[in-house]
Amino acid sequence: MTLTEEQQATASALPKSRSTDAAPKPSWRHRLSRVDQKGSPYLYISPFFLLFGLIGLFPLLYTVWVALHDWDLLKGEGGFVGFANFTEILGDGMFWNSIGNTLSIFLLSAIPQLAVALVIAYLLDQGLRAPSFWRMSVLIPFVVTPVATAIIFSSIFNEADGLANNLLNLIGIVDQEWKHNTFLSHFAIATMVNFRWTGYNALILLAAMQAVPRDLYESAAIDGAGAARRFFSITIPSIRPTLIFVIITATIGGLQIFAEPRLFDVSTAGGIGGSERQFQTTVLFLWELAFFRRNLGEASAVAILLFVLIVGIGLVNFLISRSISTGDAPKRRRKERVR
Repeated sequence: MTLTEEQQATASALPKSRSTDAAPKPSWRHRLSRVDQKGSPYLYISPFFLLFGLIGLFPLLYTVWVALHDWDLLKGEGGFVGFANFTEILGDGMFWNSIGNTLSIFLLSAIPQLAVALVIAYLLDQGLRAPSFWRMSVLIPFVVTPVATAIIFSSIFNEADGLANNLLNLIGIVDQEWKHNTFLSHFAIATMVNFRWTGYNALILLAAMQAVPRDLYESAAIDGAGAARRFFSITIPSIRPTLIFVIITATIGGLQIFAEPRLFDVSTAGGIGGSERQFQTTVLFLWELAFFRRNLGEASAVAILLFVLIVGIGLVNFLISRSISTGDAPKRRRKERVR
């Protein structure tokens, strides 16, 4: 049955019912529920951003502000000098000396530290007896405070009657100038860093190794792969993200080293990094500028330059690890095709 044109025109002219007039307005409780659903996730994560802004972002921006002024420790804010503090620091030979010392100590500590941490983590992953005992044992040096570690190793590397020289004398080597020779002082400070952080990094790498499926090792062993081959072909690629994390954190900590060189020869060198600044790191140079020379402007400029250096080295580490990961992808695809 169809409507005629006259009936259709009459029906269209009639007023629509209230039920089809407009959608009912959402209740106050419904609107509140929608706001809660959309806003709650931001509310839950807001404490992190508030804390980061308070103790992370604000000090960084304030350091930039201080670096652009002639700021005295006691007198406070001075006049605006722009980039004069940066120009002064970049032309200071002591700054470049501290950069060289920092990079030298960093290389002497980071490379052996990560290599030994990998070996320790691999050994702990082999199912030793009393695993909790061995894990706690490698973590004990990290529990020792940096001040105690520096005092102990400063005594070990004492040039007069230290343990290091006494052991060298047993094999016919004369006493070494651990606190006056540049390379030897870097080696001694790097030894402190390695002693304290190797076990900590080993436990992080161990946690990643334990997440690797055991089936991969069993299959590789059946195919005839030895322990070394399984380590480099299965373990290292499987823990690469964790290894990158450890490398980056070691880079940040190594470039910010302060306590060890500060306390290594505090009795004779005044804690500024040696009598000739032979082991003065960048943070130690920053500390000297701020609290000895009372020049917070130049000290803040050093902090900004060190921040840029850390970001640059971290970016290089990221790009290298990314290139290694992308380089392994074609190899994996070729292996899958062969299978």
